[in-house]
Amino acid sequence: MSEATSAQVAPAEEIQRLLREDLRGGTAYGAPQLDVPHALNTNENSYPVPPEVVEAVTAAVADGAAALNRYPDREFSTLRVALADYLTASSGVEIDADQVWAGNGSNEVLLHLVQAFGGPGRTGLGFTPSYSMHPIITRTSGTTWIDGMRGRPALSDGDAGARFDLPVEATAAQAREHAPSLVFLCSPNNPTGTALDLDVVRAVYDAAPEAIVVVDEAYAEFARPGTPSALTLLAGRPRLVVTRTMSKAFALAGGRLGYLAADPALVDALRLVRMPYHLSSTTQAVATTVLSFADVMLGTVEAIKTQRDRIVAELPSLGYEPVPSDANFVLFGGIEDAPALWRELLEEGVLIRDVGVPGYLRVTAGTPDEVDAFLTALARHPGTATTEHPPTATSTHESTATSKEDQA
Repeated sequence: MSEATSAQVAPAEEIQRLLREDLRGGTAYGAPQLDVPHALNTNENSYPVPPEVVEAVTAAVADGAAALNRYPDREFSTLRVALADYLTASSGVEIDADQVWAGNGSNEVLLHLVQAFGGPGRTGLGFTPSYSMHPIITRTSGTTWIDGMRGRPALSDGDAGARFDLPVEATAAQAREHAPSLVFLCSPNNPTGTALDLDVVRAVYDAAPEAIVVVDEAYAEFARPGTPSALTLLAGRPRLVVTRTMSKAFALAGGRLGYLAADPALVDALRLVRMPYHLSSTTQAVATTVLSFADVMLGTVEAIKTQRDRIVAELPSLGYEPVPSDANFVLFGGIEDAPALWRELLEEGVLIRDVGVPGYLRVTAGTPDEVDAFLTALARHPGTATTEHPPTATSTHESTATSKEDQA
């Protein structure tokens, strides 16, 4: 293109021409960040960081400020020990520091996995609807994304979660058929909140012998009693990865710290793709300090679970069908026009999430006052489900297409 011709082209057109072909026309990930009285759309912990933790974090950052002229510990050694200790104490599974990896949020950890084990000519398999960053990270790395199917016929009236289940045999059969390089599973799943039977993990691992199997446990701390973690399956499975985050239960969304546990050999492979010094000294200091206050930081988890269960219990009386949840949010159906209801609630100062699943919306379990506001606003817009004859769940393959508002 000549200089004269180039000068006549609008900047947007010029950039689109130069952009990778597979990215043209795409939409960036991101939930609305709006100034509203009740923001219940991004599954944040609504409770602020406790004052004693703020004081300790401030002191830790101040202590290290004079050394910011030096690069951070590339191996984030102290933080890895703290993360391993937390996982060991909370799960009962012995996790060593050399099994732990961390990044700027769990998304960077997922990116490292795809960079190391995906790429052109390789495939990633996930089961829609699920966390929408899985396909985004996969595709933008040049890896082919495969939309797996989830769902089964309802086992009984009111089994709202059945359409989102991952049956063991059907899920393993898909893994066997597609022979992926990576498989993404979520427990609890986002946006449905449903926990995963570990038999599914075992079956997928065996059915896809060439795949790294990733179990995303971002919401694990909110699971109901007796819900097992895939951490219990790590021993003897070098291709299995369990990812976690400090953004949710630890109320550290602004701190950006995600991590994983896996075989030391897999962790070592991730060093090939990470950027130099990818975790700042400040991030390491903040996360390590917060982990030393784990009991305090997790002190709001039970309160959040109480509000989650309250939402599940009260929605049917308003004409809505909640999906039983093990996370800090609830997906609910019985909605004739989800985008319209989303807008109506927003007009009343309540921001929830349109996750792109027809007939469903998702709400974060916040403080009692926030949940009061949500339920009060929702009561003015009754749903279409009935408690006497709830909709029968059917096997379904939901599209990954997102709503006009945001992605899941």
